Amino acid sequence: QMEDPIQLKEEGNKYFQASDYEKALQSYTQAIKLNKDKALQAVLYRNRAACFLKKEEYAKAASDASRAIDINASDIKALYRRSQALEKLGKLDQAFKDAQKCATLEPRNKNFQETLRRLGANIQEKVNARRTLRIQFSTDSRVQKMFEILLDENSDKEKREKAANNLIVLGREEAGAERIFQNNGVNLLLQLIETKNPELILAAVRTLSGMCTGHKARATAILHYLGIDSICMWMSVDNEEISLAVCNLLQTITDCLLGQGKEEHHGKEEALVLDTKKDLRMITMRLLDMLVSKKVSGQGRDRALNLLNKNIPRKDLKDHDNSRSIFVIDNGLKKILKVVGQIPEMPDCLPLTENTQLTASVLLNKLYDDLRCDPERDNYRLICEEYIKSKIDPQDMDKTLHAVQIVSGVLQGPFDLGNKLLGMKGVMEMMVALCGSEREIDQLVAVEALIHASTKLSRATFIITNGVTLLKEIYKKTKNEKIKIRALVGLCKLGSAGGTDYGLRQFAEGSTEKLAKQCRKWLCNTSIDARTRKWAVEGLSYLTLDADVKDDFVEDEPALKAMFDLAKASDKTILYSVASALVNCTNSYDTKELVPELVQLAKFSKQHVPEEHPKDKKDFVVKRVKRLLKAGVVSALACMVKADSAILTDQSKELIARVFLALCEDPKDRGTIVAQGGGKALIPLAVEGTDVGKIKASHALAKIAAISNPDIAFPGERVYEVVRPLVSLLNTERDGLQNYEALLGLTNFSGRSDKLRLKIVKEKALPDIENYMFENHDQLRQAATECMCNLVVNKEVQERFVADGNDRLKLVVLLCGEDDEKVQVAAAGALAMLTAAQKKLCSKMTQVTTQWLEILQRLCLHDNMEVQHRGLVIALNLISADKELAKKLVESELLEILTYIGKQEDHPKKQHIISVARDCLTKCMDYELIKPLSQA
Repeated sequence: QMEDPIQLKEEGNKYFQASDYEKALQSYTQAIKLNKDKALQAVLYRNRAACFLKKEEYAKAASDASRAIDINASDIKALYRRSQALEKLGKLDQAFKDAQKCATLEPRNKNFQETLRRLGANIQEKVNARRTLRIQFSTDSRVQKMFEILLDENSDKEKREKAANNLIVLGREEAGAERIFQNNGVNLLLQLIETKNPELILAAVRTLSGMCTGHKARATAILHYLGIDSICMWMSVDNEEISLAVCNLLQTITDCLLGQGKEEHHGKEEALVLDTKKDLRMITMRLLDMLVSKKVSGQGRDRALNLLNKNIPRKDLKDHDNSRSIFVIDNGLKKILKVVGQIPEMPDCLPLTENTQLTASVLLNKLYDDLRCDPERDNYRLICEEYIKSKIDPQDMDKTLHAVQIVSGVLQGPFDLGNKLLGMKGVMEMMVALCGSEREIDQLVAVEALIHASTKLSRATFIITNGVTLLKEIYKKTKNEKIKIRALVGLCKLGSAGGTDYGLRQFAEGSTEKLAKQCRKWLCNTSIDARTRKWAVEGLSYLTLDADVKDDFVEDEPALKAMFDLAKASDKTILYSVASALVNCTNSYDTKELVPELVQLAKFSKQHVPEEHPKDKKDFVVKRVKRLLKAGVVSALACMVKADSAILTDQSKELIARVFLALCEDPKDRGTIVAQGGGKALIPLAVEGTDVGKIKASHALAKIAAISNPDIAFPGERVYEVVRPLVSLLNTERDGLQNYEALLGLTNFSGRSDKLRLKIVKEKALPDIENYMFENHDQLRQAATECMCNLVVNKEVQERFVADGNDRLKLVVLLCGEDDEKVQVAAAGALAMLTAAQKKLCSKMTQVTTQWLEILQRLCLHDNMEVQHRGLVIALNLISADKELAKKLVESELLEILTYIGKQEDHPKKQHIISVARDCLTKCMDYELIKPLSQA
């Protein structure tokens, strides 16, 4: 047996190379026992560690490697072997530290770098796995605890409320939603719903909504587990909060099935293909069934109509697929017509709310508008005609009454179709005949139908001939307030159709002031139901065409406040009527300018010439606007703008925009309008609606933006939404005032931040602003130049001036030579900033026009100190930019100007001017183009 440790080491190495790890181990172990040299001992331990690694005895390998490291901390082989052993033992953090030391000692070793990457990834995976397990364990226990508290009838109220809120929050988080779903949570939520406790039902439904959001597979599973019939039943309850929560749940499920909203990827579900068409049709059919079920509450019926309104007609008409609308027309149009034809005063009426029938009319209109061709529209009309014919029965007046009510409802939806239905044999005559009935319910329905039918003058002519006398009789004789007010509105509307103020005086019973006073009395009477009071608003919307009526109305503060309160009820008719009345009171309707020659000609031929009422003159209009502002009109308008799109029509938006524009006329009132939410309310009006409405709203925004602090008027990100409406006013189709105030608004915005300047550039406003800088109109040219002065601070705008092939810089230089001081101030400011920011523009300025030097000298000698200062700054920029350019200026008369100004005594008011002139002279001395006076 050998006694020499070195020989034993060599022998061990041979065995190791021959893969005889057992004998190698024996040799190294024997050598360790005999060796007394520390350096050799470290080598022997690390070699034996290599043997243990091969034999997969990782604990022993780590131990031997550690002994070698204890002797020599920089033993890179021992460190790497320990790292390998520790990795196999699952001690990744320690293995990573050893590998990191190895990589530090040998940074270029690819093996060490690869080991570090692998270990780093494994550690992160392990950490994530632990976190997931911890979250899952924590979430599972939390979910279980919450359900235990909620399902325990003995839990105190505060604990249950807290548990319910926590469950809702958890359902909105992906990890929480998945744990609830995986741990029988849907069944437990169903148990909460079955407790019939409103608070627990709300918590369960809202949690389910969170779980469904953005997850098609889970939403589909929950739909099938709960069942569409159960969901519709919960939505049908006579509890507004629960009904709305269930409606939101069904909308969330529908969004997922339609592939809308935030769709997230969840592992293998990415590849899962779900056929949603069948489920969507099932939902649609159940919603249509809800419309005609007596078990469904009025709230539930409204929810079903709203869901159909939102999800059935196409949102974008460029999409050719209108199959959902066709499906509803074929399978549910008669059901919608049945809702429209309900008469609340009759005993067999379905449960309704104030808005049910109007919402159904809106749905009829949306479906009709979604049709693509005449055959589809003919089919729609035929279904309506057949259904109405089936209701007409001379032997059954109640049934016939439903037929008239359906026509009345369609007239509030697709009006053209309603007009065609009026042309059906006997329909119009039946309506007029019902007015003469002894039954109050017949009169009520007939009068409403006549009102809706009289929107078009062609139809109104027939009704004026046949129905006005009846309406007058009804108004005089009936003691039923509901009928009386409707008859009055019918007369007002027919009078309006007959020719505004003149027509009203011809057709209305008594004076318009007397009728308006009666309408205001009904409006302020809170004991009358809202559905009846809204007719008073509609009556006023026609009566306020009369100047005396509108003046009296705005003086009646209780009536105004009552109207504003009704406007918050989100009823389509009320919104339109309130907006119409306010347009009349503010005279913000379009008026035709009377040509004097034509007026004289009309008088000569003895034709009636309408003259402006004294109370329609500007002073009276201004007073009415002030009174409306004092009564809180802005808050009411802001509330109206928030109404659902089905209620707030494009026509109503236009009317509201007109009112806002009238309110913004006086700059002193604009602060009040902003404070009451007017700025925020105008933004959606400027983006959506009729072309006229968008222009009016944009102009109102421009008036506010021109003089208000944007941070206060349009706080946060909202200010960026205002830029596009302002830019839309910068074209030749708009009038000069709109152009001017839009430019003022953009000038104000462009002075606030570079982010706003960039937004103006992105909205492609620069070419239009440049065009207005050429305008002959002084104010437009001045406003555009001031706007450009602010915009040139932006680098992107500067680059456009630097680019070859444009006359932008030339235009600014020439504007500096204008006689208009305000234009000069703005143009000189722009030129000063441009030449300071871009040296290229200093030399370019001398090339764009031969007049540049003369213009610069005139600026530097200007009487206006602001213009003079900017001229001197331009001169300093040119001198600082290039020695040759400085030489050219020194050789001109400009040197005398600079010397004259620079020699002036210090003066507080002129010091900024004197200092710049001296800086110019100092720079020239630095170039050695001129000498100090002492050396001259």
